[in-house]
Amino acid sequence: MKVLDLQCQHGHAFEGWFGSENDFQGQLSSGLVECPLCGDHQVTKLLSAPRLNLSTSLREPAPVLSESTAVAPVETALDQPTITMAQMNQAWMKVVQHVLQNTEDVGAGFAEEARKIHYGEKPERNIRGQVTATESQALHEEGIAVVSLPMPAALKGSVH
Repeated sequence: MKVLDLQCQHGHAFEGWFGSENDFQGQLSSGLVECPLCGDHQVTKLLSAPRLNLSTSLREPAPVLSESTAVAPVETALDQPTITMAQMNQAWMKVVQHVLQNTEDVGAGFAEEARKIHYGEKPERNIRGQVTATESQALHEEGIAVVSLPMPAALKGSVH
């Protein structure tokens, strides 16, 4: 089993598991490999180092601090929490899953349905669907708040 670090043209990094390098190349050329976040099929393999399992006896032992040893923490910019791309992708996926689980898909009729809800013709509820850029702009001009959220192709089906 080969575990590869992959990246789409939008910079989303993800992991792919393949039976072999030939298996990866075959799936890539057939358009079967896609970014789980945005559905992009232009995927490249990132450089990665092999993982080596070394015996714990080869590692240097951690220094032992006595009770009289005081270590004062020094706070630097490097000590500030940083968010990795993987953490951002994971947070984004949680948002997408939350939206999918808590909205009704009205498809291409989104603009019409949003107007009916806004003007009180239909009961208020959370909806999602597709609109063109022109329709989105028109909704904004009418005071109807809409947010564009790209959906990964893999999540457009049923939610488990």
